[in-house]
Amino acid sequence: MSEIRFQVQGSAPSPYDVTFVNRGNGNLSAYCTCPAGENGQYCKHRFAILNGETKAIVSGNEHEVSVVVSWLAGSDIESALKDVAAAEIELERAKKEVSRLKKLLAQAMRS
Repeated sequence: MSEIRFQVQGSAPSPYDVTFVNRGNGNLSAYCTCPAGENGQYCKHRFAILNGETKAIVSGNEHEVSVVVSWLAGSDIESALKDVAAAEIELERAKKEVSRLKKLLAQAMRS
Protein backbone atom coordinates (compact mmCIF):
# COMPACT_ATOMS: atom_id res chain seq x y z
CA MET A 1 0.00 0.00 0.00
CA SER A 2 1.27 3.45 -0.93
CA GLU A 3 -0.03 6.79 0.26
CA ILE A 4 0.61 10.35 -0.92
CA ARG A 5 -0.72 13.47 0.84
CA PHE A 6 -1.02 16.98 -0.48
CA GLN A 7 -2.09 20.24 1.07
CA VAL A 8 -4.28 22.14 -1.38
CA GLN A 9 -5.39 25.74 -1.03
CA GLY A 10 -9.13 25.95 -1.55
CA SER A 11 -11.66 28.59 -0.61
CA ALA A 12 -11.04 28.27 3.16
CA PRO A 13 -8.21 30.16 4.86
CA SER A 14 -6.45 26.90 5.79
CA PRO A 15 -5.42 24.40 3.11
CA TYR A 16 -7.28 21.13 2.72
CA ASP A 17 -5.54 17.78 3.12
CA VAL A 18 -5.92 15.57 0.05
CA THR A 19 -4.80 11.96 0.42
CA PHE A 20 -4.49 9.25 -2.22
CA VAL A 21 -4.04 5.62 -1.23
CA ASN A 22 -2.99 2.95 -3.72
CA ARG A 23 -4.15 -0.28 -2.10
CA GLY A 24 -3.00 -2.42 -5.02
CA ASN A 25 -5.01 -4.67 -7.32
CA GLY A 26 -6.57 -1.63 -9.04
CA ASN A 27 -7.99 -0.14 -5.86
CA LEU A 28 -7.30 3.57 -5.45
CA SER A 29 -8.87 5.69 -2.71
CA ALA A 30 -8.92 9.47 -2.47
CA TYR A 31 -9.86 11.65 0.51
CA CYS A 32 -10.14 15.40 1.05
CA THR A 33 -10.87 17.44 4.16
CA CYS A 34 -12.95 20.01 2.28
CA PRO A 35 -16.68 20.04 3.16
CA ALA A 36 -17.64 18.11 0.00
CA GLY A 37 -14.89 15.54 0.52
CA GLU A 38 -15.78 15.07 4.18
CA ASN A 39 -19.38 14.36 3.13
CA GLY A 40 -18.36 11.82 0.49
CA GLN A 41 -19.39 14.09 -2.38
CA TYR A 42 -17.69 15.25 -5.57
CA CYS A 43 -14.57 17.16 -4.57
CA LYS A 44 -12.80 19.32 -7.15
CA HIS A 45 -9.51 19.14 -5.24
CA ARG A 46 -9.12 15.38 -5.73
CA PHE A 47 -10.15 15.53 -9.38
CA ALA A 48 -7.78 18.42 -10.10
CA ILE A 49 -4.86 16.32 -8.87
CA LEU A 50 -6.07 13.28 -10.80
CA ASN A 51 -6.10 15.54 -13.89
CA GLY A 52 -2.46 16.44 -13.24
CA GLU A 53 -3.11 19.97 -11.97
CA THR A 54 -0.62 21.32 -9.44
CA LYS A 55 -1.40 25.04 -9.10
CA ALA A 56 -3.34 24.81 -5.80
CA ILE A 57 -0.85 22.51 -4.07
CA VAL A 58 0.90 24.34 -1.24
CA SER A 59 2.68 21.40 0.42
CA GLY A 60 5.68 21.56 -1.92
CA ASN A 61 5.32 18.05 -3.31
CA GLU A 62 3.84 18.91 -6.72
CA HIS A 63 6.24 16.41 -8.31
CA GLU A 64 4.25 13.58 -6.69
CA VAL A 65 1.14 14.40 -8.73
CA SER A 66 2.59 12.37 -11.60
CA VAL A 67 2.85 9.35 -9.29
CA VAL A 68 -0.82 9.64 -8.31
CA VAL A 69 -1.81 10.05 -11.96
CA SER A 70 0.17 6.89 -12.80
CA TRP A 71 -1.90 4.98 -10.21
CA LEU A 72 -5.06 5.71 -12.21
CA ALA A 73 -4.30 3.25 -15.01
CA GLY A 74 -6.42 0.14 -14.53
CA SER A 75 -7.94 1.38 -11.27
CA ASP A 76 -11.55 1.41 -10.19
CA ILE A 77 -11.42 5.22 -10.23
CA GLU A 78 -10.24 5.25 -13.86
CA SER A 79 -13.25 3.16 -14.80
CA ALA A 80 -15.63 5.44 -12.87
CA LEU A 81 -14.05 8.55 -14.44
CA LYS A 82 -14.64 7.09 -17.90
CA ASP A 83 -18.28 6.45 -17.00
CA VAL A 84 -18.68 10.05 -15.81
CA ALA A 85 -17.06 11.38 -18.99
CA ALA A 86 -19.40 9.28 -21.15
CA ALA A 87 -22.41 10.50 -19.15
CA GLU A 88 -21.29 14.13 -19.55
CA ILE A 89 -21.07 13.66 -23.32
CA GLU A 90 -24.57 12.15 -23.33
CA LEU A 91 -25.84 15.01 -21.16
CA GLU A 92 -24.50 17.59 -23.62
CA ARG A 93 -26.13 15.70 -26.49
CA ALA A 94 -29.43 15.62 -24.60
CA LYS A 95 -29.22 19.36 -23.83
CA LYS A 96 -28.74 20.12 -27.52
CA GLU A 97 -31.68 17.87 -28.41
CA VAL A 98 -33.92 19.57 -25.83
CA SER A 99 -32.93 22.96 -27.22
CA ARG A 100 -33.71 21.83 -30.77
CA LEU A 101 -37.09 20.45 -29.69
CA LYS A 102 -37.96 23.64 -27.80
CA LYS A 103 -37.31 25.63 -30.97
CA LEU A 104 -39.62 23.30 -32.90
CA LEU A 105 -42.24 23.69 -30.17
CA ALA A 106 -41.94 27.48 -30.34
CA GLN A 107 -42.34 27.35 -34.13
CA ALA A 108 -45.41 25.12 -33.79
CA MET A 109 -46.96 27.57 -31.34
CA ARG A 110 -46.56 30.41 -33.86
CA SER A 111 -48.22 28.51 -36.71
